[in-house]
Amino acid sequence: MQISVDSASNKNSLINVMHRFIAAANNMDETIMVPSLLRDVPLEERAAGEPEPNNNHKKNDPEPPCPNKQRDMYEHYLLLKSIKNDMEWGMLKRELSSGASFLEMAVKQEEHQQQVTGDLLPDENTDLENQFHYHLRGLFGVLSKLTMQADHLTNRYKREIGGGNFMR
Repeated sequence: MQISVDSASNKNSLINVMHRFIAAANNMDETIMVPSLLRDVPLEERAAGEPEPNNNHKKNDPEPPCPNKQRDMYEHYLLLKSIKNDMEWGMLKRELSSGASFLEMAVKQEEHQQQVTGDLLPDENTDLENQFHYHLRGLFGVLSKLTMQADHLTNRYKREIGGGNFMR
């Protein structure tokens, strides 16, 4: 299969969006020499003078705790790195090492949700073009967000360790 020059040069092509995420994740991985320094560093930066959040959430709190979110920058770093590896190597590598990948868990969750809600079953003759475009839009959105998060994590690491002063 040959990729046309036009689609490869299109900055909005899926291939380029994937390459941007992988490049951002590689930059993050090359910059973060000591990932353990990210432990216990909260994902969100607090403004100067802002009090530390407590774990006592009330019923009327606007944002209840979410158990699926990464607790610190280290867990977020591992997630981004895992997603990059899944994109580069596919899920076969994970299956061989018998570990569940992020993508594999998402596929299993979607299959389970479809069976519970009675939505699209794999054996049904469905509108594949609509499914493709729906998932393609989702993939573009997710990859764009992951790219921004990898860049943000890299810049934040530089600020946390003071490395931003030495980079030019």
